Amino acid sequence: MSAVSSLVPARFLTIIAHLVIVITIFWSRDSNVKACLPLEYTQEQYEEEDKKLVVGLSVTLGLFAIELAGFFSGVSMFNCSQGLLSIGVHASASVALLFYLFEQWECSVYWWILAICSGNAGHTGLYLPAAGVCSSVDFYYYKM
Repeated sequence: MSAVSSLVPARFLTIIAHLVIVITIFWSRDSNVKACLPLEYTQEQYEEEDKKLVVGLSVTLGLFAIELAGFFSGVSMFNCSQGLLSIGVHASASVALLFYLFEQWECSVYWWILAICSGNAGHTGLYLPAAGVCSSVDFYYYKM
């Protein structure tokens, strides 16, 4: 089995593990929102922190949609550098989000995890298909 073909299942599994953890946080975000608040808080403060966390989780799910679209379409499935980057950031995000979930870290930590892990994977998920389309257009243009 070549290195490229062994990266594909590992990448898929780390993406799905990260996705499952994000969905779990989405469903059980009450305890994480309460961890962001002082001991005495109002309902308005709770709703504001809950809204911030929902926005962060929604952005993460949007980046998942972008990356999975590129992965399942085959544009980035067999790209070694994209595969290694994706495995690294999604595995790191999975571990960090498990600590975030179980240790009930503050909500601002989620934004750091989002920026470092999901942001990198989503950014390259946007860049790679565009680069592929541009290079194929240039190839056909210069071939003629």
